[in-house]
Amino acid sequence: MTERRVVVTGIGTINPLGNNVEEYFSNLEKGVSGAAPITHFNAEKFKTKFACEVKNYDPSQYFDRKEVRKYDLFTQYALVAASQAVEDSGLDLETVDKEQVGVIWSSGIGGLKSFFDECLGYAEGGMTPRFSPFFIPRMIADIAAGFISMKYGFMGPNYCTVSACASSNHGMIAAFDAIRYGKADVMVAGGSEAAVNEPSVGGFNSMQALSTRNDDPEHASRPFDKDRDGFVVGEGAGALILEEYEHAKARGAKIYCEILGGGASADAYHFTAPHPEGKGAIKAMRDALKDAGITADEIDYVNVHGTSTPAGDLPELKAVAEVLGDHVYDVNISSTKSMTGHLLGAAGAVEALACIFAITHGVVPPTINCENLDPAIDPRLNLTLGTAQKRDVKCALSNTFGFGGHNSTVIFRKL
Repeated sequence: MTERRVVVTGIGTINPLGNNVEEYFSNLEKGVSGAAPITHFNAEKFKTKFACEVKNYDPSQYFDRKEVRKYDLFTQYALVAASQAVEDSGLDLETVDKEQVGVIWSSGIGGLKSFFDECLGYAEGGMTPRFSPFFIPRMIADIAAGFISMKYGFMGPNYCTVSACASSNHGMIAAFDAIRYGKADVMVAGGSEAAVNEPSVGGFNSMQALSTRNDDPEHASRPFDKDRDGFVVGEGAGALILEEYEHAKARGAKIYCEILGGGASADAYHFTAPHPEGKGAIKAMRDALKDAGITADEIDYVNVHGTSTPAGDLPELKAVAEVLGDHVYDVNISSTKSMTGHLLGAAGAVEALACIFAITHGVVPPTINCENLDPAIDPRLNLTLGTAQKRDVKCALSNTFGFGGHNSTVIFRKL
């Protein structure tokens, strides 16, 4: 079977750095932190009292009252980002063959807030089973993909990928495969998460996974810093319109970049900790390079998973160095989670947009907040510390890893 080329023709996002692509890209370049005290609930009794929330979000700007009742927040974010991407793509919704347009959407958790609220209501109502008819549809992780397809009538492949924080990359790889192997001409791919809530923050706190830098939230997400103490939970969504190259050319679409390949692996090591030598990450990156048909020395920028956890940052940098060899000293590396926080199942999609920013703008977004480099990290690595750096980025590689040992890597290239 002849593989077809796949390009990105539309993008959209709502995340802690902006409620659209323009705001996000601007704040990425400036090195803005999205962390602030939690407003979604009273966090006074929690170990961590801050997060990277979406700012100035009013659902009534996007949905009517009945829709808000139907949609969990993660689905609202999905629809906002996907709508932006569809509009940006310039697809003619009257003439496009909707049977050849699909949606693969990702979420690590889905409607956690809806689940929590219904359980609280059950307990507070004297254990009388008065559950909302919207409870199950609001909660299930695949519902965002379904609602996106219903909004536009897209009848192609439609499902959800769930692999914790690796979810969005896995979803993009699946959407990429659907197009290159002829199962669709256009795919909406992306991910959303809305996990700034009591069970999420409380659960991650109990694992000692979150930063507790409550006196200085803006500097709490500090990948590669010797004093990093955990990740900062974020929320939001990122969306990409993937399209077969000739299909995009025929309709005169603007093209942001090409998606070249993807790789996936398992650490097969521990249910939360990454392999200390990065073995699974190495395999995912090498498989992505092989799938893309390029060599390691063609990579210009690596957007690392870089969560700001003591256990996670070092193995990933070891893996990147192992895969790229001496070329690792010629590439830019950065963790945009230092700004956005960790968007869990949406991380890969939002970070894919950071790679697209680097390719289209010739600017590598920075890693902020690293004031004292961990002495175990090779100081010769260009971690793009502090400020963005200008660079002609032709190829960008993006990693996302998830609890359960899931690893996923996607590669983008300037067309």
